[in-house]
Amino acid sequence: MLIEFILNGEKVQAEAAPDTMLLDLLRSLGMKSVKRGCDTGNCGLCTVWLDERPVLSCSYPAPRARGRRVTTLEGLREEAGRFADCLAGEGADQCGYCSPGLIMNVLALEREITNPTADEIKEYLAGNLCRCTGYQSQYRALVKYFGVEEGK
Repeated sequence: MLIEFILNGEKVQAEAAPDTMLLDLLRSLGMKSVKRGCDTGNCGLCTVWLDERPVLSCSYPAPRARGRRVTTLEGLREEAGRFADCLAGEGADQCGYCSPGLIMNVLALEREITNPTADEIKEYLAGNLCRCTGYQSQYRALVKYFGVEEGK
């Protein structure tokens, strides 16, 4: 079936079977920031925005994106650069495989909650898995990025 939607601000048309997941369609369209991790919606690597809200593209049927706005990290390069620099500064970008999904969620958090607390940050990003960092360097980067005093 033919699906038409807005991808990173541009109208696109793509063929997709009814059982095609959004992750697979986006990767076929060259969106390499969208990563496959678990295929069960548990790791956050495949996070994209659908109408400005984060969704897990590995468990979202592509045909449901018809007429909607899909945003990947490729569409947020400038905005994402600030947090990516913060991640690198804290040594939290080791292999980088999980970084795109984490960054998509951090930017969504930034839009949704003004001045988040440490607990709000932890809760919002609980579904982002990383096998390299042990999370402490990511947490330090998040605290620094949002200007949160630790313990608050």
